[in-house]
Amino acid sequence: MNQIIHCPQQDTNMNLDNTSCPGRRKPEELVPSRYAVRVGEIDVLVISDGVLPLPTEMLGHNADAAARAAWLGDMFLPADVFDWPLNVVVVRSGDRTILVDAGLGLDPNLNLPRAGQLVKRLESAGIDLASVTDVVLTHLHMDHIGGLLVDGVKDRLRPDLRIHVAAAEVKFWESPDFTHVHMPQGFPDALRSTAKRFVEEYRSHLRQFDEQYEVAPGVVVYRTGGHTPGHSIVRLASGGDRLTFAGDAVFAVGFDQPDWYNGFEHDPEEAARVRVRLLRELAATGEQLVATHLPFPSVCHVAADGDVFRCVPVFWDY
Repeated sequence: MNQIIHCPQQDTNMNLDNTSCPGRRKPEELVPSRYAVRVGEIDVLVISDGVLPLPTEMLGHNADAAARAAWLGDMFLPADVFDWPLNVVVVRSGDRTILVDAGLGLDPNLNLPRAGQLVKRLESAGIDLASVTDVVLTHLHMDHIGGLLVDGVKDRLRPDLRIHVAAAEVKFWESPDFTHVHMPQGFPDALRSTAKRFVEEYRSHLRQFDEQYEVAPGVVVYRTGGHTPGHSIVRLASGGDRLTFAGDAVFAVGFDQPDWYNGFEHDPEEAARVRVRLLRELAATGEQLVATHLPFPSVCHVAADGDVFRCVPVFWDY
């Protein structure tokens, strides 16, 4: 028997079967992709750029395989490959609209259909690219700069756009060292070429800093090093509230196993020191944490028990 689907003129109840009705618009996605946070007088919007499937070995290539498998099992994650979240942040402070990192972009040579969603999701959030006054880049890995290399994006940005990045980061990518990384085949070449292209296209917009720089009132970027020589974090402070966007200083496994080396870390020993130091500080201050590769929206607090940390997700504010 053929199923008959009735399509009422107006239906306020959500029914997934109704998406098959002629003329009814199908939802593109059934997952949240933006989350708003208020830090004093500063508005923060966490936006998902999608997910990037990578080998689980990248989570801790210096760890024993059995220990890594046990952690993945405890977290109900697949053993071989899982999806790394990609988060970026839009910050509004005073008359400044600041994009922190720019996602992976849409490289036609990469088959990553669930990543590179930033431009579409900015538009869905009502954020015009032309309204962005500043961009802060935590580092120049392609999953943090690729969104600015999507065809047509540069033409939509302000001619006076300021892109803030550590001078050490720009210097590093002139002749990058991949000696200590543990990446899948092809990634070093892709990272190298993307960073080179980015610097060439946006050189006139770059505003380089040494150790720290106040981008807007209450919005300060600090160089940490470790993950890359110029890797930086962004710290927000207003009215007694604080939030840190940690970029790639913290990964999901880094709370339980902060000494595990991530495959993308160019100086894994220093990255581990940076991670522990930052997590201890966040546990002491109680401020909120957001990071690129924590599960969306990644807003959490850090609890500490000796040398082990715990990510405590915030209750969503509706």
